[in-house]
Amino acid sequence: MTAYRLALIPGDGIGVDVTHAAMQVLHAAAKDRFTLETTSFPWSCAYYLEHGVMMPADGIETLRNFDAIFLGAVGWPATVPDSVSLHGLLLPIRKAFNQYANIRPHRLLAGVEGPLKATGFDILCIRENTEGEYSGAGGRVHQGRGNEVAVETAIFTREGVERILRFGFEQARARRRHLTSVTKSNAQKFSMVFWDEVTRELSADYPDVTVSHMHIDAMAAKMVMAPQDLDVIVASNLFGDILTDLGAAIQGGLGFAASANINPERDAPSMFEPVHGSAPDIAGHNIANPIAAFWSGAQMLEHLGEAEAAHAVLTAIETATARGIGIRPGLNTTDEITGAVIAALEA
Repeated sequence: MTAYRLALIPGDGIGVDVTHAAMQVLHAAAKDRFTLETTSFPWSCAYYLEHGVMMPADGIETLRNFDAIFLGAVGWPATVPDSVSLHGLLLPIRKAFNQYANIRPHRLLAGVEGPLKATGFDILCIRENTEGEYSGAGGRVHQGRGNEVAVETAIFTREGVERILRFGFEQARARRRHLTSVTKSNAQKFSMVFWDEVTRELSADYPDVTVSHMHIDAMAAKMVMAPQDLDVIVASNLFGDILTDLGAAIQGGLGFAASANINPERDAPSMFEPVHGSAPDIAGHNIANPIAAFWSGAQMLEHLGEAEAAHAVLTAIETATARGIGIRPGLNTTDEITGAVIAALEA
């Protein structure tokens, strides 16, 4: 029987709650198919307060030996600035393991009512995950003085843009064969014009995929007014970050916001995480919605090659939500939602 080695980073706040719940569901999905061998790491804002770092110096090399990484949530802004927790843990992992494809699915689960009239949308957002506006290039000088200057430089390499677009084209080819590339090339005449040019070049290799170009502001409106017209969206790090939070909103809220940080070459582990944040105010109260963590877990199983188990998890989630379980905040406890999904798996 195949055994997969998983690194768990529960992190902060409700990350601990939903990681515990997700592993119960994933173990139930494994059944007699395979096993999940987990090792948990305490890297978090609490760890930072004790050690002065978000993870130890050998953290990346420690994680490298695992088949996948499952992250709960990171952040406790009352004690550690988000810029410290993000740049101390998440971004180093994504960059060190070349997890350049961030995948976020947006659709309404059975029984869930979103804020829009549209119900039949199924969008896959592909966000470039290692460079662009979050490259970390820049600095500050003359801090605290009247002539203080802050510079943040977005970095777009041909390799980086090409590979995320090719990944998006392949995803579109496997779905409904429609890709929308999102930029702001009317205002950003270097980086975004470059992105548009690369998109047009690569489209010649995918004649079976219809390609659309949209500016970020127009895409935000499109996702609200006509999300059913969209299939695969590919965007830069910043634009993808913004659009995927909008996608979570139209699918019913952050409690359903799953994501995968993928290394498509598979020469390093990929990382899977719900993106609802750590929600310190409700941590430990057994009221966090774990569905986004379950969905992220299903993405992890699919990436590991366990498509049947991944499908079983998604089916079990929708069996529960179709019965009205976990469809809106405060309706059910974390344990109740977890139990309902496990019961659906076992049935």
